[in-house]
Parts: sequence; structure tokens; C-alpha cells
Amino acid sequence: MNQAARFRRLLEDGQMVIAPGAGDVLTARLVLQAGFSAVYMTGFGATASLLGTPDVGLLTQTEMVTHARNMARAVDLPVIADADTGYGGPANIERTVHEYELAGVAAIHLEDQTSPKRCGQMSGIKLISSDEMVLKLKCAIAARRDSGLVIIGRTDALPAVGISEATRRAEAYAEAGVDIVFVDGIKKVDDLKAIGKAIDSPLMVSIVDGNETTRLTIDELRDMGFEIVIYPLSTLLSSSLAVKELLDELKDTGSTHSRQNQMMSYTEFTHIVKHDHYGALDEKFGFN
Repeated sequence: MNQAARFRRLLEDGQMVIAPGAGDVLTARLVLQAGFSAVYMTGFGATASLLGTPDVGLLTQTEMVTHARNMARAVDLPVIADADTGYGGPANIERTVHEYELAGVAAIHLEDQTSPKRCGQMSGIKLISSDEMVLKLKCAIAARRDSGLVIIGRTDALPAVGISEATRRAEAYAEAGVDIVFVDGIKKVDDLKAIGKAIDSPLMVSIVDGNETTRLTIDELRDMGFEIVIYPLSTLLSSSLAVKELLDELKDTGSTHSRQNQMMSYTEFTHIVKHDHYGALDEKFGFN
């Protein structure tokens, strides 16, 4: 069973899929170790990790697919991957689907922004028409081969033009045949409730730290009608603060000693990166 089929099985079984975001492969391994059923390859995190820049459409299709492939190979989990706007016209969208299929991810989402796109939490989002987006999604669905890749239709209309248009677009994308609908940029609990109530299709939601939606529990989100919840920035923001504080202390005091109990041990870290596995390979097949 490939990861797309595994992901579909989770949804068919009625399980709430919780997918923490990972901007790099190491974080994805930590998500796996923590026991989650899926991981979200965040474009925001990938851009920060690879370029150290904001998520404003700077990564190419090839860079994003390579990042997704590395993550899918490293973790035995369904990877939900950001595929931005599809990276161009119909031929580009077809290639995008094929490349992500070959990368081994379980699902991708395509969004209805103009290019260059930007993070759904940013201001200044510009949209293509919903008719154009419907054609893009139908193209992606038609391009799908026998992988079972889950296609997620994302709209960024909520922060750009409001909840009414976001809901209308989400329903149109569901009618186009996508597997999951994703309204991004939700910052208010009332908007979450309204979207969950208005849209009668499988729904994904993004919970972004710093917004009031973070107070909601998984059970509450399930009751609102959401089947998949991603936490795209939580790991990135947490680890970035930890590293910053460590570096500040080292610069100020000339030592990291006082922070030793806030660090993972060397032994635990080597377990995460499967040092024992590679050591066993050398022991069994090494030439020396």
C-alpha cells in the first residue's frame, strides 16, 4: 500500500488526521517519532529552511518536489505537500502532479492565487478567477495516474475578499472533483464554525499560531466538520525560538552550560536520524 492509499484509508475509516508541519526532513522525523498519522510539508517552512526568505513564491517546482521527495523517503508517513499554484499552465500542472506522484507524497494542495503566490496569512493576496481555478483543478485530477494521489483544492479568498466568496469557491472546487477542500487564512473561530457549517465536503483546516483558532481542540474541530487539521508553523516557530535563545545566551555568557537540560541528548538525536541502522549496515557489510 503506497502512502496515498494509506492516507485515503485513514479518511475512509473516519479518523481525524492531525498533520504537524515540517519545514525540513529532520522535523518530519520528529513528527514520525511523536506518533502522528501524517506530516505536512509546509511551503512556508520549506522556503525558510532552504532560502531563509519569506513564502512569496521563490521556490521552483523542482525545488519543492525535491524537498517533498526527500521527506517522503525519510518517513513512513503520508506526506501532505504544498504544491503552490501548480507552477504555470495546464502542461505545468500535469507535470506537477506527475512529479509529486513520483516523489511518493500522499496528497498535494493547489491554491487559487496569482503568481507569484504568498503565504495565506500575509496581506496583499491576489486571486485568479474561480473559473480558471476550476479548470486547473480538473487538469490536476485528469493528470493523476494510478498513485491515488489525494488532490486538495485550496482557496485563499477569505483574507482577500471575505468569507462569502471563500465559501462559494470552496463549493465550486468540491464540485470540480477534488478530494478535499481547504479554506486557508482562517484566523477567527467564528469563521471556522461558519465554513464548517456551510461546506458539505471533506474539509482541511490550517491552525496557525498567533491566531485565536489555536485554542480549539481536535475534538472541537472534528465537531465543526473538519477531517484534516494541519499545524504548519508550530514546529518551525518553536525550534526557531529555542535556537535563538541558545545563541543569545552563548553570545552573552560564553557558555551553553545552563541550557543543557533544555537540549535533546546526543544519544536521543542519533536515534532519530537512525544512526543504529547505518551502524548495523557497516557492521554486517563493511569492508574493513
